[in-house]
Amino acid sequence: GLVCSHDEREGPSVYSLLPERWRRRNPVVTSVGRLDKETSGALLLTDLPALVHRLTSPRHKVPKVYRATVDRDIPADLADLFAAGSLRLEGEEKPCAPAELRIIGPREALLTLTEGRYHQVRRMFSAAGATVLTLHRESFGPLDLGGLAPGAWRELPVDTFANVAAASHFHACTHTTFSPNLIDGSESGGGRMKVNVIPDTVVIDV
Repeated sequence: GLVCSHDEREGPSVYSLLPERWRRRNPVVTSVGRLDKETSGALLLTDLPALVHRLTSPRHKVPKVYRATVDRDIPADLADLFAAGSLRLEGEEKPCAPAELRIIGPREALLTLTEGRYHQVRRMFSAAGATVLTLHRESFGPLDLGGLAPGAWRELPVDTFANVAAASHFHACTHTTFSPNLIDGSESGGGRMKVNVIPDTVVIDV
């Protein structure tokens, strides 16, 4: 797996997937929130601090949807516990914000969060006695992978972020969704990427 860190001591990072010209940008390109090495899915990268703040601040309640499989059957009443807003994670005083749990199989569920605590999904299930075996982020706010396979990419509308920050910051560029094998526009069954300008925001399928 890859880490969402610029500290090389932590191991290979998602930033190594970016073209060199993006890694030299100032302000620095950073992830909007993080995924741990054992979690896959949509990851937003940007050099726009205002967008990072807008998408990560708990008061804006931007939804993130995760698909989790666990090591035991999920009790039906777990959805009520997560939705109540009363669950306290180990070592924390403040309870988790209400979260939506949709059980889609005996040991599989979709969990929608509006906050981003450290390893929150894993810790929430752990508090209920279950261990998360696989975890995938399906979407982040208005962005999803749209069925992208590793090695595929697609362009997003230029107004993707018009509702999350000042429109003038975002309408000047074309935002692009990537997965790692095409982050540099190299050929992998999809040709070369086309953008109006160097994009300031990208989404990677990690």
